[in-house]
Amino acid sequence: MKTSWRSASLVASAAAVLALTTACGQENASTGTQNVGATAAAGGYGSSTTAGAGNGYGADSKDQSAAAKPEAAGKLTVAESVKLGKVLTDGAGFTLYRFDKDTAEPPKSSCDGACATAWPPVPAEGAEAATGIDKALLGEVTRSDGSKQLTIGGWPMYRYAKDTKAGDTNGQNVGGTWFASAPDGKKATLAALPGLSVRKDPKLGDIVVDKNGMTVYRFMKDQAWPVSKSACTGACLEKWPAVAPVPASDTKGVQKKGLMGFTRPDGVKQMTVNCWPIYTFSGDSAPGDTNGQGVGGTWYAVSPDGKPVGAAK
Repeated sequence: MKTSWRSASLVASAAAVLALTTACGQENASTGTQNVGATAAAGGYGSSTTAGAGNGYGADSKDQSAAAKPEAAGKLTVAESVKLGKVLTDGAGFTLYRFDKDTAEPPKSSCDGACATAWPPVPAEGAEAATGIDKALLGEVTRSDGSKQLTIGGWPMYRYAKDTKAGDTNGQNVGGTWFASAPDGKKATLAALPGLSVRKDPKLGDIVVDKNGMTVYRFMKDQAWPVSKSACTGACLEKWPAVAPVPASDTKGVQKKGLMGFTRPDGVKQMTVNCWPIYTFSGDSAPGDTNGQGVGGTWYAVSPDGKPVGAAK
C-alpha cells in the first residue's frame, strides 16, 4: 500500500490410539504431550531504550508526522495464521493489533505521540465488516487529538510499523502488551489442536502436526514392519524428539490404521503413524516451521497416511 504511515514504517524498520491393526506388534497409544516454548519481546513497546535504539516505541519520533494520517482500514478480513489462528486484518491484509494498556469498557486509547508512530491508530472512517466479522462489534473512540479510531469489541485497533507486508505479525506479544486481534477484538490465539492433526502447508501439502502445531517427521532409517523400530537414538533423539503416544480418538485427519504407540528399547514411549515412528525437530521453533524437511536426505514431513512427503521414490 502506498500510504504515508507505511512509508514511515519502512523507514523505521530500516533504522532499527485406537489401533485397527496390530501388525506392527505394539501396544495401544497412551496420552502424552510435548511443549513448545515461546520468546516474548522485552520493553514497554518492544524496542530497547539504549543509545541508538530510537525512542523505545519501535520507530523514531522524526517519522511521527508521516504517521499522522494513516490509511483507512477498508473492508476488514479474517486471515488464518498458522501461529495465531484467526487474525483480524485490514483490507490489504495487514494485521491489526490491540494494546493491553487500552480499555474496552469504556473504549480508550493510551497510545499517543511516539507510541502512535510505532503503532499507527486505524481510522474508524471507511471501515467495513467482511464475512466472519460481526459488524455490530465495529465502533470508534475519540483520541486525544480529536481523531476517530476504529474499535472492535471496544478495543482500539492499530497497525504495527515493522509489519512491512501483508501477513506479517511482527507486533505479536511485543513488550508483553501488544497482541494481534481476533475478529471479535479479543487476543488472537491458536485453538487447541488434537494430539495429531493435519495442516495444509503451502509447499508440502497435507502434513501431520502435533498438538502444538509443530510439524511431525519420519526417519527413513526406521522400520515399521513387522514391528515398529526406531534407528534414532542418543544425540539423534535430542535433535529429533520422539512424539509421545496419543489416543487415536485424539487425532483428526490422520489414517487410523497403524496409528499406535510403542515402547523403545531405551524406555521412551513413541507414537507411530501407519506403524512408522514419528518425531518433531528441534530446529523448528514455531508452528508452521518445516526446517527438518529433507535433512540429510533421510528426514521428511509425514502425510496423513504415514508416507514421507517429498522423499525420492
